Amino acid sequence: MLQRFLDPATLASIDGLDLVAKTVVDGFVAGLHRSPDFGFSQEFAEYRAYTQGDDLRHVDWNVFARTEKCYLKRYRGETNSQLLVLLDTSSSMAYKSHAVSKLDYARFVAASLCYMGSHQRDAAGLLVFDQDVVNYIQPSTRQGQLFRLLHAIEGAEAGTGVRTDFVKPFIHFQNFQRRRGIVVVLSDFYEQPETIVKTIEPLRFRGNEVILFHVLDPKEIRPQFRDPVLLVDMEDEAASLEVSPEYARNEYKRRIDAHISGLESKARSVGLDYFLMNTGRPLDEGLREYLAIRRRLL
Repeated sequence: MLQRFLDPATLASIDGLDLVAKTVVDGFVAGLHRSPDFGFSQEFAEYRAYTQGDDLRHVDWNVFARTEKCYLKRYRGETNSQLLVLLDTSSSMAYKSHAVSKLDYARFVAASLCYMGSHQRDAAGLLVFDQDVVNYIQPSTRQGQLFRLLHAIEGAEAGTGVRTDFVKPFIHFQNFQRRRGIVVVLSDFYEQPETIVKTIEPLRFRGNEVILFHVLDPKEIRPQFRDPVLLVDMEDEAASLEVSPEYARNEYKRRIDAHISGLESKARSVGLDYFLMNTGRPLDEGLREYLAIRRRLL
């Protein structure tokens, strides 16, 4: 049942990203063993003082009536942390060999994480980027934040002939960062592993937990064709390469495996978490990885 709910092709048939996110998260949570470690418990734990920007819906007005001071109810599993999702919309993210493109899959994951963060009372935010910062929504818990995030994610589109530039979005994020939290990067990471890690690593110096979700199509991982084909670079249509089936089975396989393993090893060596997301597989693997990071912070 869980696999059916989280199958990418099934999710692609659902109208509306808000319903997709609810379907994914509700289906995923239903498949978890009940555990407060995952932050879904709604058992009351304590009060904390109100600070500007907090959601007024969580104020205990009975306490305010007695003391004239604002206090919010906190629940077990609530960490009041910050979540920022960085979504790559470069041209290569439009690629697909089945019902769901890499960008579609990344949108599903981004929407699900924001939905989950909102329900855990985290301050969720979004940064959409390609070779520049396309959109930025500052992390917040204010009313309507989830709607703003889902609207921005749904409207994110892959550019044409647009490459990924990891430098600009990360400089932008560091300039606006106010407190540490969890940073999730959704990208196909078509750049040298050394460049990617060198650019992203400084976020760890500020106390953030950083997760790299490496989004790839199954045919990018293991291409299958019987005759020679001409491959055109989606980020530079002037660049092309004729590839034989033998090259795909041998040399290409060696290179893509080396890229994946190189990015993973370099990321983990500096304290970044890495997870390969095959767009042909259900979404629960990525969500479990995210919750594993959260669990370490609780």
